Amino acid sequence: MGQEFPGIFGGFGLGQTLKRWQRALRMPKDLPTAELSRMAGDIRGLRDRLDVMSAQTRTELLARKVTDQDGIERPDQCDWTDRPAPWTSEMRPRGFVGLTSPQPLPGGVTVFHDATNAEFSLRQERAPEWVTGPQFGLVLEVYRSDGSFISFVQDLAGAALVGLTRNHYISIKLTADREQPVEIYARLNVQHGPNVEQIVRQVEFDGMNGAAEFDLAYSKINEKRLEKAWLDLIIEGPKMTRIALWDMVLLRAPRADF
Repeated sequence: MGQEFPGIFGGFGLGQTLKRWQRALRMPKDLPTAELSRMAGDIRGLRDRLDVMSAQTRTELLARKVTDQDGIERPDQCDWTDRPAPWTSEMRPRGFVGLTSPQPLPGGVTVFHDATNAEFSLRQERAPEWVTGPQFGLVLEVYRSDGSFISFVQDLAGAALVGLTRNHYISIKLTADREQPVEIYARLNVQHGPNVEQIVRQVEFDGMNGAAEFDLAYSKINEKRLEKAWLDLIIEGPKMTRIALWDMVLLRAPRADF
């Protein structure tokens, strides 16, 4: 009996493996416990792989339906843009209840909070039709919380640092549906050698559209020792509220010369 159930892709094609499982499960009581346990593990592993591949194929199909318009308004001479993975690629799992801290998301995004007694939920949903560019959005619901913040930390791609100088500025643009007018801050962190430069700006909203800008001319970054950069999107004191982050875009451009 033990020789009849190879690994998922071992020895036999996937189709034959599935047929063997089907035949064996017609009389599951005849299977030794160890064999049944191994089969359950193989099936669970296959399901996880299929879920990931299914998410990847749906993401690609959605991307091919999108027009050339990505919805990003680029300033003159813009030399880098990024829309992080949670807004472009289907997540697995799609949601979390009782968020831990830290809670990693795809594409270098990590969620942090300082609550010890809280009820949060975070899920990825399809972006509404009126939003141009992103395929998905993140919906945060806070039922109760004794914490002071929830933050989304996004690692900036290496391309964001290539050629970066103090003559650049970096911007974050959001599309957010806030049930209550909670304050949102953005903090840019740039590591240069042993030092980390931090610049904090409040995200200013006009309706659902928000933006914050970091002018590096006022920073003390060492352009020759840039190592990494990341951005914290900080939601201050959210309680009994819903915040739908329908889009998040980062961009870089040189300052205008006067």
